[in-house]
Amino acid sequence: MIVALVSAPPGFTIGPLPEGAKLRRGARGLADLVVWFVGSRPELSWEIRRISEFAGGAPLWIFWRKPAGRGRAHGSVSAPSEQSVREAGLAAGLVDSKVCAIDEEWSGLRFTPRRQR
Repeated sequence: MIVALVSAPPGFTIGPLPEGAKLRRGARGLADLVVWFVGSRPELSWEIRRISEFAGGAPLWIFWRKPAGRGRAHGSVSAPSEQSVREAGLAAGLVDSKVCAIDEEWSGLRFTPRRQR
C-alpha cells in the first residue's frame, strides 16, 4: 500500500505503518490512499479537482484545521469548514463517508468517487 501525504504540515507523519506500506509526500505517482491537508478555502477550490483526479478511485481524506476557540488558536477567516470541504468534494463528484479528528488541530472527511449508475 502506498499512502500519499499532500501538503502535510512540517513534521507530520503517519505511523507506524503496516509492513510493506510506504509513505510518499506530494501528489505524484500512484497511491492507494491520499491524505490531503487543506490550508484555506481558496486552496480547496483551486485544487479539489486535481487532487481528486490524482486519487483516482483511492480513498481521499481531506483534513482542515479546526476553528479557533476553546483554547485553540487554529483556523482563520479563510479556513475551510466541514461544510465547505463536504460541498467541494460533492461538487467534484465525490461522496463523503467518514469524519474524524486526528488530533486537537485537524479534522477530516473521507471521500470516495460517486458510483456511476
